[in-house]
Amino acid sequence: MRRGILFILSGPSGSGKGTVLSRLFSKHPEIKYSVSMTTREPRPGEMHGINYYFVSREDFEKRINNGELLEYATFDGNYYGTPKKEIESFLERGIDVILEIEVKGAMQVLERAKDAVAIMITPPDIQTLEKWLRGRGTNSEESINERLTTAKEEIRCLPKYHYSVINEESKQDECAELIYSIMQAEHHKTVHTSKIMSKFE
Repeated sequence: MRRGILFILSGPSGSGKGTVLSRLFSKHPEIKYSVSMTTREPRPGEMHGINYYFVSREDFEKRINNGELLEYATFDGNYYGTPKKEIESFLERGIDVILEIEVKGAMQVLERAKDAVAIMITPPDIQTLEKWLRGRGTNSEESINERLTTAKEEIRCLPKYHYSVINEESKQDECAELIYSIMQAEHHKTVHTSKIMSKFE
């Protein structure tokens, strides 16, 4: 049985990651989504183990000290992080896992999981991103400007990723299939095919 691969998916806020992932998972349910852990309170409709693993601050800090997290960060006074145990369990069973995470967290994961594969989703250009952010109708002018500034900073990290995928407007299905193609191609890299060689000895 082949070992699963951990795929890191990042992209600027508003680049359409959530929509693309929902298309990907609907067509390829065998891929697993890495559920993050947080100390914040659940929002209406959120479920433990589905949206997040909701834990106490004490529990989270204990996991930090025990080295149980691939990465973690604080936001608005709450911890957010990625548990290692569940991911490793899926990988050992040959199941690919996607971790959707912001760029700083992705850099942490790449340091600790050397065989992870990082993919960045981007809009075609900064003008399109601004259009999509304004189209949401939920962000203030200040928030939009902050997100655009952050996006420019995040794009500078693109050379540290293994792949980049452009999410063209109204082409989310094509973007999802391109990501799936990348995932399949990774399994055929020679670094993952050593078992084939052993069969010819």
